[in-house]
Amino acid sequence: MRTLYFDCFAGASGNMILGGLVSLGIEPKQLKEEIKKLNIPEFAVEFTSVNRSGINSIHAKTIYQEEKTHRHFSDIKLIIENSDLSEKVKLNAIEIFKNLAKAEAKVHGIDFEKVHFHEVGATDAIIDVVGTCIGFEILEIEKFVCSKIHVGSGFVEIAHGKYPVPPPAVAELLHDIPIYSTEIEGELITPTGAAVISTLCDEFGELIDFQSKKVGYGAGTREYKNFPNTLRLILGENSAHSRTDENEYSLEETDHRPPTTDHLLLLETNLDDISPEILGFVMEKAFDMEALDCWFTPIQMKKNRPATMASILCKPSEKEKFAELLYTETSTIGIRIRQIERECLPREIQRILTEFGEIDVKVARFNGKIVNVKAEFEQIRHLANKNEIPIREVEKEINKQIEIQIGEEKLVREKS
Repeated sequence: MRTLYFDCFAGASGNMILGGLVSLGIEPKQLKEEIKKLNIPEFAVEFTSVNRSGINSIHAKTIYQEEKTHRHFSDIKLIIENSDLSEKVKLNAIEIFKNLAKAEAKVHGIDFEKVHFHEVGATDAIIDVVGTCIGFEILEIEKFVCSKIHVGSGFVEIAHGKYPVPPPAVAELLHDIPIYSTEIEGELITPTGAAVISTLCDEFGELIDFQSKKVGYGAGTREYKNFPNTLRLILGENSAHSRTDENEYSLEETDHRPPTTDHLLLLETNLDDISPEILGFVMEKAFDMEALDCWFTPIQMKKNRPATMASILCKPSEKEKFAELLYTETSTIGIRIRQIERECLPREIQRILTEFGEIDVKVARFNGKIVNVKAEFEQIRHLANKNEIPIREVEKEINKQIEIQIGEEKLVREKS
């Protein structure tokens, strides 16, 4: 899966992201032509090569006429919707500003539609956000991952006064995202940078199973002594998410691929003297040990004793470790082991864009036709919590976008 990694050792801002995308190889002329589709008053975007403590980086600067009025979220949304940009760019940009408005609204205790954008309502912020979304589309980014974020330290002057770093709206945007501070003073992560990253990134932390293809650097405006104020963007492939198991293939591969058959083992044991707490622990540990599946079935044993049958599905080569799990963590003194065949439909992971954010869906096919499409529930829950809306509303939007974005093939749903 084509992945972009934000390495935020010096935080991030809108223009740092934009400069980093040019450093990755996007032609400035192409980017500028796309940004012009915003149809806003005259402006110019300059990209210059600068040195930040020994690192050659691209600095992006927007030149425009100073504005005397502040904008609401609805004003910015209208500008983006009335542009000639692609639908994906529009959706992403609007989602970023919406999340920023919600963060500001929560801090000030007002409805997000009534938020007055100050620093982030200016033309340069709109260009930074839209420009980065354009860049992501040009690079065909499928997944966004971010490191721990260096937020800076000290205080910063903003429209409402002097506030500690990170300022309130930024702190709100960075909920559940790992951050840290050092002796470097100043606001390293800006509202625009925080909004882009918190909206689009799926994961935070170290890279896993990642193949780096290209590295770019986007310069911050401030210069520090012996500290590179620059954002590192790493473009590459995340093999861990491009194929979640050996039976998942690309769209082209699955068009007419027949179901595959696996030869597996099923380990089972009956338990009538074990607590529910221990059973829950056994299931959790089985999945931690990468069991293919684990489940419990209520049964009746001799003398009509209620009991539980514990079942673990695994590869033949892993029989010993799962047998050991059952012998050491449960009260069993015997295990039934059966050879079974499991048939699996070919499938691929596709990413769809919704008004609440991006989400992965698993598309399964039989004889070349789509027979099942399922979104990852953890991602559904994440979007519901992030947008503070019911899960059903997220599911409804996902189903709508599946019909639009997956294609015109008839989707056969499993009936509950």
